[in-house]
Amino acid sequence: MTAGSGYRQARWEEPPIWDLARRPVAEPAPAIPGVPERWRRQEALRWPELSEPVVVRHYTRLSQMNFGIDSGTYPLGSCTMKYNPKLSEVVARRAGAAQVHPYQPEATVQGSLEITWRLERALAKITGLPEVSLQPAAGAHGEYAALLMVRAYFRDRGELGRRTEVLLPDTAHGTNPASASMAGFAPREISSKDGCVHLSELKGALSDRTACFMLTNPNTAGLFESEIVEIAEAVHAAGAMLYYDGANLNAILGVTNPGRMGFDVAHLNLHKTFATPHGGGGPGAGVLASGETLAPYLPVPRVVKTGRRFRLDYDRPKSIGKLKTAYGNFGLDVRAYAFLLAHGEEGLRRISRRAVLNANYLGARLGRRLPRPFRPLVKHECVLSGTPLRERGVRTLDLAKRLLDEGVHAPTVYFPTIVEESLMLELPETESKRELDEFAAAVERALDDTPENLRAAPISCAVGRIDEVRAARAPILSWKDLRGAAAKVETP
Repeated sequence: MTAGSGYRQARWEEPPIWDLARRPVAEPAPAIPGVPERWRRQEALRWPELSEPVVVRHYTRLSQMNFGIDSGTYPLGSCTMKYNPKLSEVVARRAGAAQVHPYQPEATVQGSLEITWRLERALAKITGLPEVSLQPAAGAHGEYAALLMVRAYFRDRGELGRRTEVLLPDTAHGTNPASASMAGFAPREISSKDGCVHLSELKGALSDRTACFMLTNPNTAGLFESEIVEIAEAVHAAGAMLYYDGANLNAILGVTNPGRMGFDVAHLNLHKTFATPHGGGGPGAGVLASGETLAPYLPVPRVVKTGRRFRLDYDRPKSIGKLKTAYGNFGLDVRAYAFLLAHGEEGLRRISRRAVLNANYLGARLGRRLPRPFRPLVKHECVLSGTPLRERGVRTLDLAKRLLDEGVHAPTVYFPTIVEESLMLELPETESKRELDEFAAAVERALDDTPENLRAAPISCAVGRIDEVRAARAPILSWKDLRGAAAKVETP
């Protein structure tokens, strides 16, 4: 190519790699000694016939259509979708953290083991529970593991045949009853029509069949269970275990903790409370914290410190075993540890106080337009009811879809299920008053819109209203068009 000739006059002996023909070059199959001929592929792989610019532009367009935590606030109640600090990302991407392998010899990953050990000790102090494992892949995995520990405990006591029930409130996260069932227990629901556990009903349900009571505090109605000490005493008097769902821990950091409340075992979500990436199917990172009674049943390996050295300890005879191949999700552990170091103890207290302030401010403002079914003082989130929308022939779902046209993410709808047309909002401490006001104004504009526009929403988004039930139950996951033929994308 001569200087100043321009692209169209250029002559290349070979085209650049980004401009190759769509059909990939067929490489000869390597000769692998000892592999029978009948095991060899007889036809070439059918690769998608795409050039690099087409692929890059496709995924760039998708990214521009998507909404992320860097685009705006996620007011999803019960999910604590907070901004992820870029400092944590920088730390986690350093070679010493990002390029370690889970099967390296322990002597070569002493720094990684020390970070893991220190994070576990910090989380033990935060939860008030002395023993912590970072092995679970995410929250539901931690729930399941906690119930396996409860199961192993009662098996050792010879009570497993009788302890078959797990109690939980009707405001529980949906994974709670699923985890109980997977662990071999029968879930039994306790009603909480005013948003909190009825102590008398709980005592009536407790029996020698009860293995565990699953609870989060603050609960999923955004309310603090003020009778938590009495709840713990009643559960323990029945010989059962008290489990803490840590999804809502963001509201009590540095103020109180599950250990002080009397819980025996807990799971936490690093991707909620401790600002590591959340959503999109992963990556998740769970925490399993335990009191002394259930500590022997924690999964192996455990990270232990001997002198100045760290190692993975598998010698735990009562352990429920391994939960996954590698120990935890180290990349997210590093991010969470950086987050903790950046804030310190007083910083964590400021986080919880700001989160509670945000929830109450938003609830007070939007409570002028929509009913609030529970007491007004909340913790990390507030619940509203969209029942007045019915008078105009619309529903909470229509309001949520209309918010997409405002350029904001919709909040959680129809949960908790004890509230009709429920709308659950959580804007955590990382959102400023300006962000809260802009979100509230968007909700108010949507409420003032016509029923026709609400039912048609979203209008301005790249994708209109879809059949979400069908999309969830019958997803199209293969690389095929609607007629079943192989999809092809033409290059320009």
